[in-house]
Amino acid sequence: MGNATVEITGKNFKETVEKDGIVLIDWWAPWCGPCRVFGPTYEKVAAKHPDVTFGKVNTEAEQELAGAFDIRSIPTLMILRDKVLLFSQPGALPEAALEDLIRQVRALDMEKVRAEIAAQERDGSAKRATV
Repeated sequence: MGNATVEITGKNFKETVEKDGIVLIDWWAPWCGPCRVFGPTYEKVAAKHPDVTFGKVNTEAEQELAGAFDIRSIPTLMILRDKVLLFSQPGALPEAALEDLIRQVRALDMEKVRAEIAAQERDGSAKRATV
């Protein structure tokens, strides 16, 4: 059994994030201390969830990708489910918090989430005006 995580590059990014199910992306760099601390936690949790895709993007090697997603601080963790971005936050997470996030994402009713997103897109202009 090799690594439980997938190295994501510009070449396989689209096919990775467009998978059905849950996809996590850890944006990291070799020189980043907190990233190196978070790495083993991420691998460990990945090994426990074989049905979830755990991707890693080396922002040093994939600067274009990092730029496209406006990654300003690393590590940044993103979570998608069925092609919908549900979570994006900088900072290393402890193992329990990462497990908890995965549990929450698994429990989501994606039809409801999609309906909410569609409603937001429909009322986008009205909502923004009142904020």
